[in-house]
Amino acid sequence: MSAFRMRLDVAENRNFTGESSPTFCRAEARKARAFHSKIKGYGPTPLRALDAFAQMLGVNKVLVKDESQRFGLNAFKMLGGSYAIARLLCERYDINMADFTIEKFRASGYPKATFATTTDGNHGRGVAWSARELGQNAVIYMPQGSSQERQDHITRLGAECIVTDMNYDDTVRYSLRIALERNWEVVQDTSWEGYTRIPTWIMQGYSTLADEAVEQMQAMGIERPTHVFLQAGVGALAAGVLGYLVDVFGAKKLHTVVVEPELASCLYLSGIKGEIVKVGGRMATIMAGLACGEPNPIGWPLLRNCVSQFVSCADNVAALGMRVLGNPLDDDPRIVSGESGAIGMGLLAAVHYAPDRQALLRQFKLDKDSVVLLISTEGDTDQRGYRDVVWAGRYPCA
Repeated sequence: MSAFRMRLDVAENRNFTGESSPTFCRAEARKARAFHSKIKGYGPTPLRALDAFAQMLGVNKVLVKDESQRFGLNAFKMLGGSYAIARLLCERYDINMADFTIEKFRASGYPKATFATTTDGNHGRGVAWSARELGQNAVIYMPQGSSQERQDHITRLGAECIVTDMNYDDTVRYSLRIALERNWEVVQDTSWEGYTRIPTWIMQGYSTLADEAVEQMQAMGIERPTHVFLQAGVGALAAGVLGYLVDVFGAKKLHTVVVEPELASCLYLSGIKGEIVKVGGRMATIMAGLACGEPNPIGWPLLRNCVSQFVSCADNVAALGMRVLGNPLDDDPRIVSGESGAIGMGLLAAVHYAPDRQALLRQFKLDKDSVVLLISTEGDTDQRGYRDVVWAGRYPCA
């Protein structure tokens, strides 16, 4: 293929300290994984090695954690929602979390509660699934522009789904007001003053996938990743996963890159300034799951301390990642990855095909010894959108 340039901006993190977090660590991840492992159908999602792509790029390994295989929900998000709701119910009814199972709770005959959240799709689907499995109710709010397919995923799980005429962050505020009026429990994956406990549990729930990935790497004979590329909306996944990896390996042994869409680059801008920066507007990016304008205040300190670089990129970078994962080189496994899931791979492919390839490889400190970990956070959660990109060529490289 010919060289081509894609729009991406890289900000070096000048606030890096390497300081870890006692809240997001291996011990908390193990608690979450113990809960998840008791759910019927649990199993670690695959960690795929893309050796042919790694050879082409000039690195040792490229590993992709494929979250499209998570409990039949095609995305990782239920790890957070299910864990937070279980923690809430244990607290409400004085149940020992170590003894909690979905089956025991349903059989106990506790009254139904209603759980509300705002979502771009996958988090709400996870909350709806968790509520259904636990015999509870769920009301899910979605921002303007949400696809009908993502709405249908939620309503098929028995939840009520309401699409607003606002962006994601304004919808969060709206759903909070309604939930307070109606005495519903809010299960949101971002935080604000006075609301930190539930989003903390959600982020700890996400770290199950990091515990699995490290275990899987070690089974492959790989000591550790040298690089991790993490996509971010509010930064909940990024902080949950990175907190675990920093606790296990140390921030200074990892080169961590946080990647966002340029239309919702709140963490990129925060990384430049060294403090939280919010962005507004519609944020009409293809990466619906990352269309968030306000960083999660709980996760921000860890990201500020431990991320190496923040990257903002155009939508066609994610589209490139979807095509590369869905049409692999040689014997590399095929991975169906949605827009928000594929941005890390898209960035690597954009680096490889860039006219200034060598300069970008040096900037990201990628070389023949690099072991790169990516998280494909979702499959084709919007199948029509997926085919528009992969089949019809929407968002071309140039």
